[in-house]
Amino acid sequence: MAYSVVNSVIQTLAPLIVNEAKLLSNVRRDVASIKAELESIKTFLKDADLRAETGDEIAMIWVKQVREVAYQIEDVIDEYLLDRGRRRGFGSLFQRVKIASQIQDIKRTIGEIKERADRYGFSVMQGSGSKRIERPWHDPRVASLFVEEDELVGIESSRDALTGQLISKESKRVVISVVGMPGVGKTTLASKVYGKQTVAGHFDCCAWVPVSRSYKWEEILGTMLKQFYQSELRESTTPPEIDVMGQNSLLHKLREFLTHNRYLIVFDDAWTTSFWEFIKHALPRNGKGGRVIITTRSEEVAVFCKESPWDHIHWLQPLPEEKAWDLFCMKAFQRDFEGRCPPELKDVSLRIVQKCEGLPLAIVAISGILSIKNKVASEWKRFYDSLGCELQMKPALTSISKIVLLSYHDLPYYLRSCFLYFGIIPEDYSISCGRLIRLWIAEGFIEEQRGKTLEEVAKEYLTELILRSLVQVSSKKPNGRVKKCRVHDVVREIILSKSMELNFCHVLGAENSSFNDITRRLSIHMDYNLDNVLERAKISWIRSIFLFREAKLPEKRLMSMLTRNFNLLKTLDLSDAHLVQIHKEVGNLFHLRYLSVRHTKVTVIPKSIGKLYNLQTLDLKYCLVRELPSQINRLYKLRHLLVLNYDSWNLSLDSIKGVKMRGGIGCLEELQKLWLVEANHDATNLFKELKNLQKLRKLGICKLKTKNCQDLFNGIQNMKHLKHLALCAISEHEILDLDLVSTPPESLEQLRLGGRLKKLPCWIAQLQNLQDLYLRWSSLVDDPLHELQALPNLLMLSLNEVCYGEQLSFKAGWFPKLKGLNFSSQRGLHSVIIEEGALTFLEELLIGPCQQLQEVPSGIRHLRKLTTLLFFQMPTKFINRMLPDKGQDHWIVGHIPTVKFGFKRQGLNYKLSALWEFQNYESDLKFKGK
Repeated sequence: MAYSVVNSVIQTLAPLIVNEAKLLSNVRRDVASIKAELESIKTFLKDADLRAETGDEIAMIWVKQVREVAYQIEDVIDEYLLDRGRRRGFGSLFQRVKIASQIQDIKRTIGEIKERADRYGFSVMQGSGSKRIERPWHDPRVASLFVEEDELVGIESSRDALTGQLISKESKRVVISVVGMPGVGKTTLASKVYGKQTVAGHFDCCAWVPVSRSYKWEEILGTMLKQFYQSELRESTTPPEIDVMGQNSLLHKLREFLTHNRYLIVFDDAWTTSFWEFIKHALPRNGKGGRVIITTRSEEVAVFCKESPWDHIHWLQPLPEEKAWDLFCMKAFQRDFEGRCPPELKDVSLRIVQKCEGLPLAIVAISGILSIKNKVASEWKRFYDSLGCELQMKPALTSISKIVLLSYHDLPYYLRSCFLYFGIIPEDYSISCGRLIRLWIAEGFIEEQRGKTLEEVAKEYLTELILRSLVQVSSKKPNGRVKKCRVHDVVREIILSKSMELNFCHVLGAENSSFNDITRRLSIHMDYNLDNVLERAKISWIRSIFLFREAKLPEKRLMSMLTRNFNLLKTLDLSDAHLVQIHKEVGNLFHLRYLSVRHTKVTVIPKSIGKLYNLQTLDLKYCLVRELPSQINRLYKLRHLLVLNYDSWNLSLDSIKGVKMRGGIGCLEELQKLWLVEANHDATNLFKELKNLQKLRKLGICKLKTKNCQDLFNGIQNMKHLKHLALCAISEHEILDLDLVSTPPESLEQLRLGGRLKKLPCWIAQLQNLQDLYLRWSSLVDDPLHELQALPNLLMLSLNEVCYGEQLSFKAGWFPKLKGLNFSSQRGLHSVIIEEGALTFLEELLIGPCQQLQEVPSGIRHLRKLTTLLFFQMPTKFINRMLPDKGQDHWIVGHIPTVKFGFKRQGLNYKLSALWEFQNYESDLKFKGK
């Protein structure tokens, strides 16, 4: 963390030295000197961090001092820039003298830190390739090797499947990767299979090889050879020269030994692809049925090890709720209640198990502690409420933290802040990946890479955290990309502890409403008045504030309090707050990069928004803002302008709202997303200015008129990077005249068209990169499926009120890659035909409303990859045909894991229910005339 902070400060100092002509000359020299010293410190800071990780108290104190002085530098510079910004580029003489004094103090402090580094011996540890300092510690994974057979819960099927793969008759070498998050039971599973007599007896020689983060090849290869020679199946003794053999000699010796033997080798906890890249050369493909098991936290490692069709990846998931409860009860109540939970402890026990989210390591460790506690509900509740602290303090629970922190310490420095950022998010909360990426960028976590946008780099960061099994995917888009993500609740507790230690973030909850002056981020998870919290911080160095509860906002002007007490803010996320107004004082938050009032009742954006010269994201989605002041065009660093609202109960073109913008939008040349802008206000000039926005990746235009369609495409046809385009007409009677478009943006991956079409534009079929296509209210005379079916990369197709025809027909071979399909029609659709061989990869199908659809499409029975089938606003008679007991069409959908129907009830969103629940709603639906 200290490395990341220092690196950020160095980047801040560089332009200050070059561009701040108003700084006193001696100050500029001192700033340059500080920058040089920090760069010197940075060269061995990574190694000092490594010493701190192993518990070296001197290193921990020194790293903390470096981090704090870096924060101090950041504060001084930001205060100076704030004063200069308020004075329109001319910092006051007082501020220039003040910064001179502060810089002198910082320079002395850095000099002292540097002297202490020399005294402690850090200076001899140069570069990132320095030797890791190891200290003795108890590896909690060792316990996984000695789990008794009767203690196994929830992994029996995985054990049997893995055993079958090991003793199969396949004569080729087979590599089986067992991958999953820390603590999910990878080592336990592998050890139980490895230790089975039926498995061991199938092989000539076996070896179990633990792989640490900092292994030596001589030790790995030597361990394997010694275990082979010491096998009970061999009479020969271990050659003494193994201990002195070099890497290449050991490698050749291993190959020679294994060439004529059927071998089983387990490599436990491999961290990198380079491990397999080397060790595979020691494992000959000898045609005798050798088997290799690799346990790993990294999906990247698992995929890398799968080099042939007969290699396998075994994805180990957390235990389901029932199995997690069984494991908990077996461990917590084995002494007193024969593994059964007493009634008075059931509620709190269920909450504890839910907190563990199926993670066996957490369940076993926590239930072990509780097994020796008094069986009193109040005492168990106190334990649950203080679980985060218990994870750090109780020796029996620190194993959980150690396992997770192994992964944290293995992260490259650029990922550590991104990982810790999940601590700001409440428990059981999934965050949108787009929102997370925009926040990371605003925080300065994302390093620029040549040829990539910051957003693209951030997506790579998130993907790496997911591949390392530290971040969980909550939901995906039809194209397979991650939509929302989260971290395991136990992992979050460990993140919170680490964040407090590093002053990275502080979470304010009902039981913890205080914070220190050094904390950089404040995440508010409480639902009472914030007056006291915000007033208490008279001077704060906080850079980010997040509101995750519908708290009562201060009675005084919120922005006035923020600018007075948090004037160095860079990130302000007020999504879902009870907010009705943004006051003009928001313009005083000079450093602000991210402002979100999503899902609030804000109606007006003040003109002072134009003072936020550093703003990168302005998120106004689902609030009531309908027009932006012309001053918005001064925000030259703006990357994301998000404005969208619609009536989900009565969706129509008229209900879709964007924002009106006055002239000058062409100045916002850094824009990546512009979603949505209304075209019925000076549309001609708007589309002319769009030509300047060549960095746009996502563009949405609504309230579009027929006469403006050609001007629009003239403005966007040369946008080489545009991937997402949405166009909505001003009404259902207005025609989107897109026939004359000759050169649509070639990189389009998603296209949304809302409004009448004369015919399906021929250029749509030319979009070779198109993945998602949404057509609504098109009112086509001809069925568009024949023209769309050949799109080579189409993954998602949505057709709502698209044509007047009575039949939709999907022919064999059509839509070969489609994974998601939904359609609805209130205008005469009577039947849907799906031929065998059509939609072969379809996973999700949504149908409805289609009031005149008479029968369940029988071709659904051919869709063998279909996992989810949803019906919306369909007639009761139609649903009855699929009921498990009496429905004549149940045979059509019986193979699909999830079949549900939905109805809007009392103006609320859709209520989804499974087919077997339908009879509970049937009388209610008939009463409502469905």
